[in-house]
Amino acid sequence: MPKTSKGRMPRLEDVAKVAGVSHQTVSRVVNNHPNVSQATREKVEAAIAELGYRRNTAARSLVTRRSQTIGVLASELSQYGPANTLLGVEQAARNAGYFVSIAALREVSREAISDAVGHFMDQAVDGIAVLVPHADTLEVLEQLNLPVPVVAVGSTGSASVSGAMVDQRAGARLAVEHLIKEGHRKIGHVAGPPDWTDGAERAEGWRAALREAGLDESLLVEGDWSAGSGYAIGRRLASGLTATSIFVGNDQMALGLLRAFTEAGVKVPDDVSVVGFDDQPEAGYFTPPLTTVHQDFEELGRRCMDIMLKEIESGAAVSSTVVPPELVLRASTAAPGTPPPALS
Repeated sequence: MPKTSKGRMPRLEDVAKVAGVSHQTVSRVVNNHPNVSQATREKVEAAIAELGYRRNTAARSLVTRRSQTIGVLASELSQYGPANTLLGVEQAARNAGYFVSIAALREVSREAISDAVGHFMDQAVDGIAVLVPHADTLEVLEQLNLPVPVVAVGSTGSASVSGAMVDQRAGARLAVEHLIKEGHRKIGHVAGPPDWTDGAERAEGWRAALREAGLDESLLVEGDWSAGSGYAIGRRLASGLTATSIFVGNDQMALGLLRAFTEAGVKVPDDVSVVGFDDQPEAGYFTPPLTTVHQDFEELGRRCMDIMLKEIESGAAVSSTVVPPELVLRASTAAPGTPPPALS
């Protein structure tokens, strides 16, 4: 970092001198205050760039009595959804001027969550985002009764914990309603683990869409989110395929399913249509390219931080926000052909 002629790190007063403005004006620019003209803002930003000035967050915390740090508790980061949710929240926090302290759980239990939250409180974090997509996480957070804002990401929250989520049921309905519109009447579901909030919500969205159309809700098998489980399930289904289309709980399981079908001679989408969930970057390069449900993880991160900052800065009430999903159509779905014969 550049230093001043006196050999110290540049301070706010140094920026003010170079820019020819008051230090109060520099403070307004640094803190993104709206009451600064564009010309003045550009002049201050040029001085900041010239000097290499960085805001002293330690000094600022003494004034604001805030650490400018958000704790992010996460689990299952080997999976695409949780990993990218973490990236979205972390990016949004940094854009808002907050440091991020991350605790990744190897196992999900009340004790593990409590220990991680205790670590955050020792750091005097200003708020905590919790990315632990299991059914009992919200109950644990409620019982902890924390003194800082908490946002349960992947949940609608509760009376004491805010929530931010992508509408998983709506995403599943988009997938199933697309298949129904294509003419499918036997629509199976390869579900994620039922103790995961996302898995349960997507399965319920699948059921609701079938129920409204008067279709069979029994064609469900459970996987573990991995491509390996999708492959194993695909091998079993290919030996006696009854569904003309399958909604798969995530893209990884869909990848395994497509591989198993290809090996068994089941053509997608000629014999069976397949829809995934997540829209991971590789989904458009599967064989065939995968129709899937897109989740906007960056928007989810922004919504999470919007809620948290309102609670931190103004003491706003607990609230929740829901991000809508989007169906991305590719070549793995089509109108059903003649029912495929059972394969040996």
